Amino acid sequence: METFLGIDYPTLWYLVVGLLFSGYAILEGFDYGAGAWHLFLRKDLSRRVAINAIGPLWDANQVWLIIGGGALFAGFPVMYATMLSAMYIPFMLFLMLLVLRSAAIKFRSAEEMTWWRKTWDIIYFISNTLIGFLLGVVLGNVLQGFELHENFEYKGGIFFSFLNPYALMVGFTTLSIFMTQGAIFLLLKTEGKLHDRLSFLLKKGMIFFIISFAITSLYTLTFLPGVTDKFKEQPVFFILPILAFLAVANVPRLVSKKKYAQALIFSSLIMAFLLMLVAFQLYPVLLPSTISPEYSVTIYNAASSQKSLGIMLTIVLIGAPLLAAYFLFLYKTFHGKVKLDDTSY
Repeated sequence: METFLGIDYPTLWYLVVGLLFSGYAILEGFDYGAGAWHLFLRKDLSRRVAINAIGPLWDANQVWLIIGGGALFAGFPVMYATMLSAMYIPFMLFLMLLVLRSAAIKFRSAEEMTWWRKTWDIIYFISNTLIGFLLGVVLGNVLQGFELHENFEYKGGIFFSFLNPYALMVGFTTLSIFMTQGAIFLLLKTEGKLHDRLSFLLKKGMIFFIISFAITSLYTLTFLPGVTDKFKEQPVFFILPILAFLAVANVPRLVSKKKYAQALIFSSLIMAFLLMLVAFQLYPVLLPSTISPEYSVTIYNAASSQKSLGIMLTIVLIGAPLLAAYFLFLYKTFHGKVKLDDTSY
């Protein structure tokens, strides 16, 4: 098996895909979180400001989803096919909600009628909230595994099997961290009474996150078999949950000091460390089988050919600096408080 810097190609591609989806969760996380607060903002002007805070960024942030999905399909086609078979309903809902969310952003302020704007406000709120929740539901199902049989054939239910207790808990935890991050981001972009309102909402969001995170963590440690085995084998990785806990504790401290930029960084680090925990816990498995470990989808039995992975890794080495430069330019260009004008949503 070919390697680069002593790491085999499937493992490198596992890291690439993980990095792409982590970037998507962090950058689109505050977009979805901001939208999940939308109906809590009472005035039409406040809602316009909140939408325009993410206006120059939301569609660019979705690039991470497109590239991540493409990387998953190209690098691990077996995993891509099996995942879509098992999670067909939530993924179809996810795509529908993405379309409705985009339409709400574009159409909400196209007309002045009150009923028109309120209708799109509701659609925007529901789509953002459910997208954040569904992403967590999918992650929860991946963590506890699927009923996979020979040839990675999915034997589980289709319609509502994905709505199991653990997946629901992970869904609420994901939504809560998105809402926390969204409120922090909006505090960076607003001022005046709206800023004060968001400060109040952020406190509620942090309570929501801490409670849901604590319940989900306790359930994970208690009921998910073997969740601590790898940490016992490689104790050095205990640093990951410690760093995640410290990041969680640091966000309220920074918010209390009104250091919102730093709080946004640490809320992003929470997601980064938690996703690292997931990646470390699963590796080298991509989709665990609850029927038998031999039927699990791994990075080795799901990967494309060595030649294909090598070519794609070369493309990544060229494209990654360009993508990073683009986003640095984008966020630097649109930093600062939101000012509405004739071109605003």
